[in-house]
Amino acid sequence: MKGLTSRLVTGIAFAIFATLCWALNFIVPYITGRYTIFDFLATRFLIVGVIGIVLIAINRAHLSMLSWSLRYMAAGLGAMGYFGYSTLIASGVQFGGPVLTPAFIGMVPVLLALLGNVHSKVLAWRRLALPLCVLAFGLLLINLTSLQHPLNESASVSTGIAFSVAAVMLWLVFSFLNQSSLEKISPGATGVWTGLMMVGSALALLVLMPLAQAFGLFHFPHQGYDFASAGTLYGWAFLIGVFSSLLGAWAWNRACRDLPMVLSGQLIALESLFAAVLALAFERRLPSWNEALGIMTVLMGAVLAVQVIFSAKGQKKARMQDEKPSA
Repeated sequence: MKGLTSRLVTGIAFAIFATLCWALNFIVPYITGRYTIFDFLATRFLIVGVIGIVLIAINRAHLSMLSWSLRYMAAGLGAMGYFGYSTLIASGVQFGGPVLTPAFIGMVPVLLALLGNVHSKVLAWRRLALPLCVLAFGLLLINLTSLQHPLNESASVSTGIAFSVAAVMLWLVFSFLNQSSLEKISPGATGVWTGLMMVGSALALLVLMPLAQAFGLFHFPHQGYDFASAGTLYGWAFLIGVFSSLLGAWAWNRACRDLPMVLSGQLIALESLFAAVLALAFERRLPSWNEALGIMTVLMGAVLAVQVIFSAKGQKKARMQDEKPSA
């Protein structure tokens, strides 16, 4: 029981750190300056690809632990969950405004928790009802105030919704495939798995860069590539690339080994919490009553989820001990 509890605590700690790293993705609109979100994404994922190559080189002894099919899976998941998901978020913000996409992304924890319990029936559905309802209510409150703000003049609600829904669906598929794949590999191969994902995201960028250039999504040719002009963008791209794509991915892969998907799915709610706090910091304002209450409610939902899982695991362990034949 003690070992199980320690494993759950470790997994929860890694999951919290991962969501904090991923929340940095939501500050991108505040830091691009004269450049576009797509300039930032291109810079970030080129940096991520280089870091991924270094990570694979460092962990090359573990590369042989992965079959070619798993290597392709890791690269594909990187293209999907790193580059694809980030691009869809950026596109949702670009076309739907800065508040529409976060509101849709807030659906991910609830949907992922439901998917996790379908995949591996950890809990009776009735036991999940309270944490899921509290979590959904908190996420609704966080986004309620922002949803009432009008979108900018160039925004397109229908296009923004399309990109946002696609981002939610892509992340659900990524989370399911990633956790299923991690169950097939040795813990020692987690580092090289993360490196392959990072390289996969960079390869996806290189394939799609000519298309993005044809649509005029980059401002680099007009604003300049030199460090004097784009140094701040390069710095943020490196920082967010390291924390979100490297440390966040590593921490989440580590957490997935210790947590059932039904719990990790609910802990992703903390990403919305951290994103809201970071956005408030960049806007230099205090949260509204709705936002403050929503933040506290999200925390309450996450805590309830942890308590339910701990309770279920403890009861299962106790039953297994009771069923053991006496000597």
